[in-house]
Amino acid sequence: MGLGPAGRALAHRAAAAGLRVVGVDPTPDRPWTPTYAAWVDELPSWLDSSVLRARVSRPRVWTTRERSLDRAYAVLDNSALHARLGFDRVVRGVAAEIGPGTVTLRDGTQIRAARVIDSRGLRPDPALAEQTAFGIVVSEEVAAPAMAGADGWFMDWRRDNGTAPDDPASFLYAVPLGADRVLLEETCLVGRPGLPPDSLRTRLATRLRNRGVELPAAAPAERVRFPVEAPRGGSAVAAFGARAGLIHPGTGYSVAASLCAVDEVVTALTTGRDPTKALWPLPTRAVRTLREVGLRALLSLDPACTAAFFEAFFALPVDRQRAYLSGRDQPAAIAAAMWEIFRQAPPPIRRTLAAAGVRRS
Repeated sequence: MGLGPAGRALAHRAAAAGLRVVGVDPTPDRPWTPTYAAWVDELPSWLDSSVLRARVSRPRVWTTRERSLDRAYAVLDNSALHARLGFDRVVRGVAAEIGPGTVTLRDGTQIRAARVIDSRGLRPDPALAEQTAFGIVVSEEVAAPAMAGADGWFMDWRRDNGTAPDDPASFLYAVPLGADRVLLEETCLVGRPGLPPDSLRTRLATRLRNRGVELPAAAPAERVRFPVEAPRGGSAVAAFGARAGLIHPGTGYSVAASLCAVDEVVTALTTGRDPTKALWPLPTRAVRTLREVGLRALLSLDPACTAAFFEAFFALPVDRQRAYLSGRDQPAAIAAAMWEIFRQAPPPIRRTLAAAGVRRS
């Protein structure tokens, strides 16, 4: 159920493994419009570079100073990825009821299966922390003053967006999209709730104007709002993708994690094991718990300390950054990264991190 990148990848890999698969979605042929990106080393070996729209060899960040990251980053080509994740049987419809072995659509159609997996993503929910953003797509020439010679900005926390130190922080995310296009996006990393799109639009316009870029009136816009945590609670139906909790609570990324985890679920399906247990063995549950601590810290962080916090993070060796941002099965490596940030951070940030570690959500 649900044929976004996660659901379509699961259907594709399950069909490739010899399973009979039915994918259900209200608009299965609709193009994916969000900008999906990933660290290149996150992508599974069964995908090749044909699904990449643009690549940044050394993305930059600006925390309390400028840094280059020694880790390649890429924007996915949504059309190519959609085409790559093909399988035979797709049903257009909306689920009215979903059970472990039966899906009933609104038109009364029933689909029976040995296993039903819900990959319909997550809807915004006031109880859940969320990420919000507002961006525009412009030409490379228009974007050039904002890029300042960088191939891409993963995070730019400078306060030239018209905010004061005690205002909730947001950052510029700026990446090439290929074909002479660049996405310039003002992003609220996490909030409960996140900053509203109109506020982010105003911040983006101010930031770009301060860098010599006028916001083009007719530029295509991208509005982003999604939960960065999944609701807890048992369900009779297995889930996958963001709905299963594969979204990173500290970054909002889920597509690469879903693509990498899909074969674990497919193996469980082909061997008759529980796909939820296959997706969440003990090490991955420990990783999720540690990252939830990180989310609580971000939600509690004094806005004036945001840049210093990320300076401590990006000062980590790249393998520890990778462990925290991408790995799902190395809790010791993530704990080591968190300890190093705690050790290096200024006292106000240490207090926030310590409180997050002992406070329950």
